[in-house]
Amino acid sequence: MKKFLALFAFLVAAGWTNAEAADWNWKGDLRYRYEAAHVEADDPDDYQERHRIRARLGVYPWINEELSAGVQLVTSGKATSNNETFGDGFAGDSMYLREAYINYHPMDYGFDGKINFILGKREVKQTLVRENDLLWDSDLGLEGVTLQYGKDGKSQLAGLTAVAGYYFVDENDYDEDRFLVVSQLAYNGEASSSVKYQAGVGYYNYQDMETTDYDILEFFGDFGGKFGDGLPWKIYGQYAVNTANDIEDEDQGYLIGAKIGKAKKVGQWELDANYSRLEEFAVNPDFTDSDRADGGTNVEGFEVGGSYHLVQNMTLGLKYLTGTANYNTTKDDVKIWQADVVVKF
Repeated sequence: MKKFLALFAFLVAAGWTNAEAADWNWKGDLRYRYEAAHVEADDPDDYQERHRIRARLGVYPWINEELSAGVQLVTSGKATSNNETFGDGFAGDSMYLREAYINYHPMDYGFDGKINFILGKREVKQTLVRENDLLWDSDLGLEGVTLQYGKDGKSQLAGLTAVAGYYFVDENDYDEDRFLVVSQLAYNGEASSSVKYQAGVGYYNYQDMETTDYDILEFFGDFGGKFGDGLPWKIYGQYAVNTANDIEDEDQGYLIGAKIGKAKKVGQWELDANYSRLEEFAVNPDFTDSDRADGGTNVEGFEVGGSYHLVQNMTLGLKYLTGTANYNTTKDDVKIWQADVVVKF
């Protein structure tokens, strides 16, 4: 890691003179979180209290009209969490490579930059059409090859969006490698001058998994607009079914929620609430949201959260998650409070 950071600093200082990078696009954020969690199966009476930090720093150079790239470092190397918990005797914390990719978007042959060929490791929200966290935790970074049409970063352009991907889950020296094949189609349109919508479908085929097989079909969508005073609102939903699993009542999941407001500028606020149920073999438990009912599958519950933009580039957030883990067996009660301070730069 020290050698990587030294090389990274040298390239920045040198201006990466062999490239025509006109805009480096440095981005970063820090999040301080206080979390109090009660999981009945662990301790029937007490809350576990933790103070945690998440740091992310990346550079996304636009090298020329047809070529861009990205490198991002984060705290914690876990697939579904970039949080680093305080309380390890003041030991130094490591930084990990979360993103490292090349993005080629040709302007010729009628493509006009609407197609992206992406090689490497990139966060899931930039890679796939992600409605919410039923299948993919927001901290996840997919590793492999991606072809996109009609997608611009986290947002989708008007009209058709298509994504195809081949991602490496687990490389084995003497056994079959485990990988994931993804295909998605989505459409963004307008129901009226004041209401926009998105509707889509995705298929996620895991190959050569060691135990449970996952061939997941997902339907997702949202619609929203603005109230008369300009306050934005949105209603969204996801449904997933594992077509490779034939165990009754164990292969489906869904999420439905609503959002009002957008804390983009100083003085603005937003509220978000959703309910979800995720059966044990509906999706891969290693990649779904790590917070919902203490993470994984075989869970159900509510999430209610809000944030307020206090000063420029700093927001305050509060979220309450309540639900049931192992709901088809022991029905363990879960309650989690999260209070966040987020600074972006």
